[in-house]
Amino acid sequence: MSVKPQRKRIALRALGAATVGALAWITATTGIPGGASQEANPTALVAGESPGFAVENFDYPLADKILAEKKILLKRGDGHITLADCASGTGLLEIMARDKADKICFKVVGSSGWLTLEIPAVYAIKGNDYTTAVDMTVGSEEKSFDILKNSWTPVGEAADTEGRDHMLVEIRSSK
Repeated sequence: MSVKPQRKRIALRALGAATVGALAWITATTGIPGGASQEANPTALVAGESPGFAVENFDYPLADKILAEKKILLKRGDGHITLADCASGTGLLEIMARDKADKICFKVVGSSGWLTLEIPAVYAIKGNDYTTAVDMTVGSEEKSFDILKNSWTPVGEAADTEGRDHMLVEIRSSK
């Protein structure tokens, strides 16, 4: 009888035991079902569930911060119309509101965009190179205005025969 086959069997048994031990350790530490208690392991895998999905809800990012700092309520949009610093350049939509000391500017990118918001007492909007329309409310009434390209357009109280305050509630732009 040869010594070599016996050494091979011992080596294979040791390797097998090490493999089983390693798999048991992985199972216990990763929470694979059948391993350590899943309640104690928050990283436990859950069989039968599909992976999570990122869902775009179109809420305007940092809207709470902008509302607190600038008193402008930005609600939802597709990301193609964003609040901008009026000194950042040309080609911006510019909005004048009686309650604001300075203009409010928006940058438009892409082939089209939309943004819902609330800015009270808006009376004039300067367009850019995009075809732009805005929706405004006064009381329970809604009015739409087409904004002239690269020129000021009277809207809201400036275009209302009664001079009532209008709130800007939506901007839509397209090339």
